[in-house]
Amino acid sequence: MSAPYLILALVTLQRLAELIVARRNTRRLLALGAYEAGAVHYPLIVMMHFLWLASLWWLAPGQPIYWPLISLFLLLQLGRLWVLATLGQRWTTRIIILPGAPLVRKGPFRFLRHPNYAVVIAEIAVLPLAFGLWELALIFSLANAAMLAVRIGAEEKALSGSAAR
Repeated sequence: MSAPYLILALVTLQRLAELIVARRNTRRLLALGAYEAGAVHYPLIVMMHFLWLASLWWLAPGQPIYWPLISLFLLLQLGRLWVLATLGQRWTTRIIILPGAPLVRKGPFRFLRHPNYAVVIAEIAVLPLAFGLWELALIFSLANAAMLAVRIGAEEKALSGSAAR
């Protein structure tokens, strides 16, 4: 298997594993009395991430690899794992609010309000750039910026307690 296929296979497997963990955590939180906010935009987020990865599968094979950016992408995965480990069973890909639960303020949350989004912003740009696909990095970075404007607004509203149940 060539390097681009191996890299993309690992990223795909990681994302699928995260979806399984997120689904399990979401079910657990909902069973504890949590509720979902911002569900309307969630399918668009899933679609955007799917299209990003599918575009990489389509365009990256055969491209030269810029290994320093692959190394940066691997470092970003450490940031992703730090976020997941800090949130533990509260981590999910949806906006799930557990009434009465305090905000997490340890780990990367000491430094950033939304560290997972910072990692995703970088990932969406860095991986296509590692294959020389600057156009893909630009298109999906702009789409992600628009998506995060909606997502973070919905999350902040939910976290402030003003989201309707």
